[in-house]
Amino acid sequence: MKHFRKRILSLVCAAALLLSGAALGETGGEPVELIVFAAASLTETLTALKARFEAEHPNVTILYNFDSSGTLKTQIESGAACDVFISASPKQMNQLDIAASPEVNTAGLDFVLQGTRLNLLENKVALAVPEGNPKGIGSYDALAERLRAGDILLAMGNSDVPVGQYTQKILAWYELQEEELAKAGLLTYGSNVKEVTLQVREAAVDCGIIYATDAFSAGLTVVDTATAEMCGQVIYPAAVLNITAHEALARDYLAFLTSGAADEVFAEVGFTPLHGEV
Repeated sequence: MKHFRKRILSLVCAAALLLSGAALGETGGEPVELIVFAAASLTETLTALKARFEAEHPNVTILYNFDSSGTLKTQIESGAACDVFISASPKQMNQLDIAASPEVNTAGLDFVLQGTRLNLLENKVALAVPEGNPKGIGSYDALAERLRAGDILLAMGNSDVPVGQYTQKILAWYELQEEELAKAGLLTYGSNVKEVTLQVREAAVDCGIIYATDAFSAGLTVVDTATAEMCGQVIYPAAVLNITAHEALARDYLAFLTSGAADEVFAEVGFTPLHGEV
């Protein structure tokens, strides 16, 4: 019996060593690459936070893929390697979440690791103008009037990206027909919020509808922000994906993004940290 107990004890110790070794592989052993797909509007803030997380995890390198949420969702669906997904709208996350309504997740996709999804941040949809505001546009109300008059050029996101979808809601709020405005040559488009921001910064347009945080990062003047009644709340959900090869590390990364240190970085550019599970 004594030998049997010693044998059991040795097996338990060996298992513990294996588990601890696996943990070290995530935090202090072999090099690990954590792949994060994130909305383009998070480029500056997540890049700033990268060094802090990697300093706490010396063997970890974060690889970012920034693009429109719709493009990222399509890449994930098509088999791209990804550990963490952060979208600029619940829609794209819902389309990957088996727990979401089948009316949104129409393909029955199952990529979200259940229990990890949370509402990370809130942003604002801003009306931004080039330096000097040459056309003197001071509000969304004024924008609507000028679009009806046909004497300005507005940049907006494509219909398959969140910033474009929020803009469509704003146009509908003012009972403006996007198709008619486009035919009249009053609209230009961008495939993500960064492209729209660039058009405004270069004064290629008279104004653009972007996120408040992108306007801040680009040094643009914001003349108005949309209310929730106009386009809904701009919520950024985040989740670990169930295709991850580094679940523990991916969970650590999400926890880091909800830390006080990360909150400060997000708040500096105009995000409102949320951290609410959904």
